[in-house]
Amino acid sequence: MEKSCTLLVHFDKGTPAIATEIKEALEGSDVPAKIDAMKKAVSLLLNGETLPQLFITIVRYVLPSEDHTVQKLLLLYLEIIDKKDQKGRVLPEMILICQNLRNNLQHPNEYIRGVTLRFLCRLNETEIIEPLIPSVLQNLEHRHPFIRRNAILAVMSIYRLPHGEQVLVDAPEMIEKVLSTEQDQSAKRNAFLMLFNCDQNRAINYLLTNVDKVSEWGELLQMVVLELIRKVCRTNRGEKGKYIKIIISLLNAPSNAVIYECAGTLVSLSSAPTAIRAAANTYCQLLLSQSDNNVKLIVLDRLNELKSSHREIMVDRIMDVLRALSSPNLDIQRKTLDIVLELITLRNINEVVLMLKKEVMKTQNGELEKNGEYRQMLIQAIHSCAIKFPEVASTVVHLLMDFLGDSNVASAIDVAIFIREIIETNPKLRVSIITRLLDTFYQIRAARVCCCALWIIGEYCLSLSEVESGIATIKQCLGELPFFSVSEEGEAPTDASKNSQQPSSVTVSSRRPAILSDGTYATQSAASETAFSPPSIVQGSLAVGNLRSLLLTGDFFLGAVVACTLTKLALRLEEVQPSRGEVNKVSTQALLIMVSMIQLGQSPVLSHPIDCDSYDRIVLCIRLLCSTGDEVRKIWLQSCRQSFVKMLSEKQLRETEELKAKAQVSYAQPDDLIDFYHLKSRKGMSQLELEDEVQDDLKRATGEFIKDGDDANKLNRILQLTGFSDPVYAEAYVTVHHYDIVLDVTVINRTTETLQNLCLELATMGDLKLVERPQNYTLAPESSRQIKANIKVSSTETGVIFGNIVYEASNVLERTVVVLNDIHIDIMDYISPAVCTDAAFRSMWAEFEWENKVAVNTIIQSEKDFLDHIIKSTNMKCLTAPSALDGDCGFLAANLYAKSVFGEDALVNVSIEKQLDGKLSGYIRIRSKTQGIALSLGDKITLKQKGGS
Repeated sequence: MEKSCTLLVHFDKGTPAIATEIKEALEGSDVPAKIDAMKKAVSLLLNGETLPQLFITIVRYVLPSEDHTVQKLLLLYLEIIDKKDQKGRVLPEMILICQNLRNNLQHPNEYIRGVTLRFLCRLNETEIIEPLIPSVLQNLEHRHPFIRRNAILAVMSIYRLPHGEQVLVDAPEMIEKVLSTEQDQSAKRNAFLMLFNCDQNRAINYLLTNVDKVSEWGELLQMVVLELIRKVCRTNRGEKGKYIKIIISLLNAPSNAVIYECAGTLVSLSSAPTAIRAAANTYCQLLLSQSDNNVKLIVLDRLNELKSSHREIMVDRIMDVLRALSSPNLDIQRKTLDIVLELITLRNINEVVLMLKKEVMKTQNGELEKNGEYRQMLIQAIHSCAIKFPEVASTVVHLLMDFLGDSNVASAIDVAIFIREIIETNPKLRVSIITRLLDTFYQIRAARVCCCALWIIGEYCLSLSEVESGIATIKQCLGELPFFSVSEEGEAPTDASKNSQQPSSVTVSSRRPAILSDGTYATQSAASETAFSPPSIVQGSLAVGNLRSLLLTGDFFLGAVVACTLTKLALRLEEVQPSRGEVNKVSTQALLIMVSMIQLGQSPVLSHPIDCDSYDRIVLCIRLLCSTGDEVRKIWLQSCRQSFVKMLSEKQLRETEELKAKAQVSYAQPDDLIDFYHLKSRKGMSQLELEDEVQDDLKRATGEFIKDGDDANKLNRILQLTGFSDPVYAEAYVTVHHYDIVLDVTVINRTTETLQNLCLELATMGDLKLVERPQNYTLAPESSRQIKANIKVSSTETGVIFGNIVYEASNVLERTVVVLNDIHIDIMDYISPAVCTDAAFRSMWAEFEWENKVAVNTIIQSEKDFLDHIIKSTNMKCLTAPSALDGDCGFLAANLYAKSVFGEDALVNVSIEKQLDGKLSGYIRIRSKTQGIALSLGDKITLKQKGGS
């Protein structure tokens, strides 16, 4: 068992102190050496050494010391040494300590008295404490408040010992008298805390007697009052009307900690609109007044909880919450926007969007280093607003289009995606968006943004003028053709140049094409000798050639998108342009551009040639422009947009399903009791109490009070720990709540004898830690006992809890041990499905370093059924759209995502293929920032993927 201490002392294991050296230093008169020796002794004791030979030395040479540091170290030493023998009896030499403690409690120095009283709070041996009680009680009336407040805590600790009530029978009455006369705020707080823990009725009587003075009490005492109110109202909800007025009065307290606790207490005790409104107002005030970012994040968490349960009240506070955007911290800004986006209604959408527009404009000044990330969050928020309320799109779309050329590529991509969606969902804005896009297209510098903008131009340029402007804009941004050239140098070659690896000169007698040594073509004049240099890139004007500069870096995917856009515009021009000659001219220019891009890709001027996919795409566009059929024209001009519309509808459907999943599900029984508000007596009830009664009735009627009481679910979580033939039967109900695991163990004595000193001994493996060791019990024949054990969790690694039940029987001399079954804490208790964007998923996938690759080994033969089985087994969310999983093509790839209660992200990629024999093969790759979740999730998938339960 670990030994606890109230002070953390550094201990260097590399140079352990020798007991004889410590003893010599303690016997000397040098105080610094004595202090150093005491520190070494305490360190050794805390690390498992016993040092029994030092006790008498310390009694003789350290007890008489008047030095304060030595006395404090002495008390630490006395706290951690073993004071009882193996049979549980107090050691005889402890009597020597009692006399010293009594002297310290009567010492003229206040510090010595105070630290000794504080030391008594940590003693559990009644035999040592009992002779000191008269001295402790005398200190309750000492003139110095430091001694009085520690004396009150000592009385409380003594009274709470197993036999403390017999030793200090009238302790609550004495402390109540002290409380009524005490002037020091800390001492009053300690006295009230003693009554709160030891005699709750006296504490309640004192509080109700001094209701009018509560607002004048100190901060510490007000905090204890709020804790008492919460405890009383949890046990008896009918009495909360007495205390609501106290909480409301404390909302105006000068202490921010008190008003924060007041707001939390109000929310936990009352669901009346007036109370919730007051709590929300308090949180908003704290959000704006506090400068500490951690405080702001905590307050935002409380506001988020209010939003989930009382959305209609939080809607009125939306602008107050939005003011938190003034903080430069990205986490605060992100959490604020997440809350606000779920509170938007038709009444406040205009105010919210106006505020977001102002924030976007502020990010243009470039003063803050993370302006780009903040701007991206604002753009995504405006995008969400415009999708929910299309009527506001016209007020923001033109402002956001200024950011298409943003240096932050992520925010520019978000703007492009936003425009692509708005132009489809708001047909009235199509003309103005296309006009503005064509005007600002040359500002775009990112290839991905150019691709999205080109797709919009190809799909939504419908009129003759728009098509012509679109073609002209693309030609202008591509610059003059060709993209590279071969220049002449006009000098006759020398012998050295002929023998070099550079392109050689060629003498011809007539004009004809010639192939140079590097594979390029050149035309040579008759009877002349001309030297040709290698082909070089023609840069063009960077001011207007954004497409050209991107192509010359080797981005031929963009080249393929340019070819597709030109093809769509040329095909659409045939429909809107009556002049066939003009159509042929445009088609010829488009073909020339495409052929030039292919030549550029096949030339040696670039470090890498054009890729096969882009080449095939550009060649397909060339063939289409040379010979077009009606079916092909329909595919290019109509099917692409229909697919986009289908994608948008699926996205909206997914968002709707997510909102339904978040909605609270309540169950009400038909025979539940309902109190009729209008038939109840209202005498002596305040408006807040009346509102609270109404809300309670509504919750009872809708089943909100019992929504967590699913008996079938509880039965599934009961684990049998011992066998039916064991003399002691035990079973555990395991509750996992965030960082805590609670084991509620039922122990049944199946024998006809009384079991004494029955103890549940538990140990853990993994990142689990037992909070406290359960105490010993005496179990009567055929009786049962509920034993609770708390375990702390620090990560998502799979943990194991194991242990024994040890007891003594009257007819058996030795202790009996019953070994318990192991309890495996499942990773599924820690993770829950979550949603993120494709861009965020790819970013995390590239960033996370831990990967676990699991080979597919299953008897399931359907790709879709296997994916559904993995999703169900891992409790994860499939991010891949259902339309992308439709069909029967023999292979499937999908991304899954989940988040743990510790904030860890779990990413899974499922890639499977059906073999010729019908079996599935492939891999499931798991990535996370920490090793534990990757390994645990991999083990879970390996166990479950074969199709078992």
